[in-house]
Amino acid sequence: MRNSWNIFKSDIRNISRNWVAAILIGGLVFLPSLYAWLNIYASWDPYAKTNQLPVAIVNEDAGANVRGEQLNVGNELIDTLKNNQDMKWSFTSRKDAMKKVEYGDYFAVIIIPENFSEKLASIVSGNPQKADIEYYVNEKINSIAPKITEQGATVIVQEVSSQFISNVNGVIFNIFNDLGIEIESYLPDIHNFENYVFKMEQELPTIHNLLMDVQKDASSAQKIVTQANLMVPRAEQITTEGLNHIGKTIDFLTKAQNRLNELAPTIENDLDKVSKISKSTNEFLQKVQNADLDFTELDRVKMDLDNKITSNIQTIDSIRKDLYWLKELSNSSNESSLGENNVAQQTKLDQAIDKTNELKVFLQETQTNTRKINTLVKDKEQQMQKILSDLQKIAQNTTVQLDAFINEYKNSIEPTVLSEVANAKKTLGNAKEMLSNIQSNLPEVTRILNSTAAHLKEGKTTLDHALTQYPYIYDKVKQLADKIRKIQGETNLNEIIQLLRNDPQAERNFFEEPVVLNENKLFPIANYGTGMTPFYTVLALWVGCLLLISLLATDANHENNVSERAVYFGRLFTFSAIGLFQALIVTIGDIVLLGVDVKNPFWFILFGFLISFVFMSIVYTLVSVFGDIGKAFAIIMLVLQIAGAGGTYPVVLLPEFFQLINPALPFTYAVDIMREAVGGIVWQRALRDASFLLLFSAAFLLFGTFLKEKINRKTKLLLKKSRESGLFH
Repeated sequence: MRNSWNIFKSDIRNISRNWVAAILIGGLVFLPSLYAWLNIYASWDPYAKTNQLPVAIVNEDAGANVRGEQLNVGNELIDTLKNNQDMKWSFTSRKDAMKKVEYGDYFAVIIIPENFSEKLASIVSGNPQKADIEYYVNEKINSIAPKITEQGATVIVQEVSSQFISNVNGVIFNIFNDLGIEIESYLPDIHNFENYVFKMEQELPTIHNLLMDVQKDASSAQKIVTQANLMVPRAEQITTEGLNHIGKTIDFLTKAQNRLNELAPTIENDLDKVSKISKSTNEFLQKVQNADLDFTELDRVKMDLDNKITSNIQTIDSIRKDLYWLKELSNSSNESSLGENNVAQQTKLDQAIDKTNELKVFLQETQTNTRKINTLVKDKEQQMQKILSDLQKIAQNTTVQLDAFINEYKNSIEPTVLSEVANAKKTLGNAKEMLSNIQSNLPEVTRILNSTAAHLKEGKTTLDHALTQYPYIYDKVKQLADKIRKIQGETNLNEIIQLLRNDPQAERNFFEEPVVLNENKLFPIANYGTGMTPFYTVLALWVGCLLLISLLATDANHENNVSERAVYFGRLFTFSAIGLFQALIVTIGDIVLLGVDVKNPFWFILFGFLISFVFMSIVYTLVSVFGDIGKAFAIIMLVLQIAGAGGTYPVVLLPEFFQLINPALPFTYAVDIMREAVGGIVWQRALRDASFLLLFSAAFLLFGTFLKEKINRKTKLLLKKSRESGLFH
C-alpha cells in the first residue's frame, strides 16, 4: 500500500510541476461539467415555449340550424383559440395549410370540416353522429414536436367536447328543471293514479265475476231475443185473430144488447103476470078458507088453482131461463173484454136466479098442497082447514117475495146488465184499438229485435274477448301494482322532484368540468431541466471517467520491484482524486450556475462523490486490466446504461431486453440516488442505491486486485501485436 501511496504522490507532484499537464488535467476536470450543464440547460423547460410551435387551423364549418337557432361550433372554436397561447395558432385556408405543413413551415394542421356543427346538432335527432376533426402532422421535422402538437389537438377536441357537453347538459337540465316542476304539479294525480291501480287490482276479480254473469245474461238474453223473433209471426197471427175475435164479440154484444132490449118488456110482462096470479091465488085461498066448503065447488076451485099454479111455475121457468142466458152472455162479454170480471153483475144475476128458484119451489109446494085437498077433505076437514091456512100463508109470502123480486129486477138487475154490456162493448173497443196499435208496431218490434240480436251478438263477442284477455290484463295490472309498490319502497318521488329541480346553470358548469384534478406533488420538481439533472449529472461523471482513461495512462513508470497491484491502486488514487473534483464541479455548478432546485444540496454533492468513485473504479479497472479492450467495454456499458437505466423513460416503457438488464446497470442506482437528493430523500431507497453502488465498486476492485497481473500478460501480447499494424498507439 506504501508503494501505491508513493505512486499517487508522485502523480500529484508531476501535475503541479508541469503546467501543460495541469492545464490538461484542469480541462478534464471541467469538461464533463459542460456536458451536463449544456444538456440540462437545453432541456430546462421546453414545454414552456410551445407557443412558438406553429400549428395551422382551418375552419370550414358551415354551421347548422337547431330548432330555429343558428349553431356554428367552428367559429366559436376559432374565437376561443385566438385567446389561447398554448401554441402559435395560424388561421388559414386548407390549400395554404397543407402546402406549408408538407414544406415544414407548420408542424401540424387541424381542419374543422364543413359538417362539424351539423353532426354535433344530430344529438337532437333520432340518429346522432359523432363529429370529426382532421389532423395532419409532419413527423419528419422533429420527433418530439408531433407529440406536442398531438396534445394540442387533443386539447382542442377536449375543449369542444367539454363546451358541447356543457351546452347540451345545460339544455337537458333546463328540461329536467321544468320536468320537476311539472311532475310536482301532477303529484296529486300521480298519487291518485297509484290508488286507482291498487283499487283496480282489488276490483278486477269482482269485475271478472261480473263479466261472467253478464256473459251468462247475454247468452240468456240472446236466447230470449231469438225466441222473441221466432214468436213475432205468432204474435202477428194472434193479434190478427184477436182483432177478428174482438170484432165478432162486439157484433155479438151489439146483438145481445138489442136482444136484452127486446126481452126486457117480455120479462116484465111475465113477472107482472106471475104477480097477478099469485095475488089472485092468495085472494082465492082467503075466500076458500072463510067459505063453507062445497066439495063439488072445491074440485072446481082445486082444478082452477092447480092450473094457475102450473102457469106460474112455467112463467118462473121462462124467467129463470132468461136469467141463465143473461149470465152466459155476461160471462162471454167478460171473457171478450180481455179477462176483466164484473163481480157485481155476476152477483146480481146469481141472486135473481136463486130467487126464481125459491119462487118455483114455493109454487111447487103450493101445487102439491092443493092436490092434497081431496084426500084431506074426505078424511080430515080440520086438517084441511090448516092446510088451506098454510097455503094461504105460502101464497101470501110468495106474493110478497115476487113483488120484491119484480121491484129488484126493474130497478137493479136489468139496468146493471145493460150497463155492463155497454161497458164490455167500450172495453172491447179499447182492446181493439190497442191490438190495432200493437199490430201496426209489430214491424218496428221486429226491427228492434233484429237490431238487439245483432248488438247482443256483438256485445257477447266483445265480452268473450274481454274474458279471454282478462288473465293478461290482470297479470299486467298486478305487475304494474307490484312495480309501484317496489318503487314506493325504494324511491321517494319528492326526492326525485328535488333532484330534477336543481340549478341548471350549476349543473351545466359541473358537466363542463365534472372532474377536477387536485394535484398533490409528493416530491415536486420545478421543471423539466431539474427532473433531467440526475440523469445528465450521472452521465457527465461517466463521460468524465472515459475522458480520463482516454488521455491518462493507467500504468505508472515504476521501478521493477513495484508490483502490479501497487501500480493498480496507486494510479486508482490519482484517477479517483481527479474524478472527485469532476463531481464537485458538476454538482456545485448544477446548483449555483443553473439554479437547479435541489432539496438536499449537501447529499447531492456527497452522492456525486460516491458515484464518481464507483464509476472511476469500474472504468479504471476495465482499462487497467484489459487495456484498449477495456475502453471499448466502458463505452459499451455507457451505451447500454443510457438506454436501459430509466434516466429518460420509465423502465416499464422500455423493451423487454432493457427491462431485463436494468437491475445490473450502475446507472440505475446512480440516477435513482441523485433523484432522491433532488426531490427529497427517502432513506430506505437511498441506502439501497448506495449499497448496490458500493457492491459494484467492490466487485470491480476485487477483480482488478486479483486478476490484473494475470490478464495483463495476455493483453500486453495483444497490444504489441496491434501496434505492429501502425494504426494503434
